[in-house]
Amino acid sequence: MDLIAIAENTVKIILILGLPSLIVSMIIGLIISIFQAVTQVSDASLAFVPKVIIVSIFILISFPWIGDHIITYTKDLWDIILVFGQ
Repeated sequence: MDLIAIAENTVKIILILGLPSLIVSMIIGLIISIFQAVTQVSDASLAFVPKVIIVSIFILISFPWIGDHIITYTKDLWDIILVFGQ
C-alpha cells in the first residue's frame, strides 16, 4: 500500500463518518425551512437551535459506530506504518 492509497482510505473514512450527520442536518434544515415558509416566521435561532440539538443527539447515538470505524482504521494504519518501517 502506498501513500496515495492511505490518503484515499483517509478521505473515504472521513466521508463515511461525516455524511450521516450532514444528511441529518440537511433534512432537519429542510423541515425547518418548510415550517418557516408556511408560518412566515423568520427567526435565525429557530433554524439553528433544533439543528444543533438533533445533530448532537444523532452523533451521540451513532458514536459507537463511529468509534468502531475509527478504531479499525487506526489499527490498519498502524499495521501499515509497521510495514513501512521495516
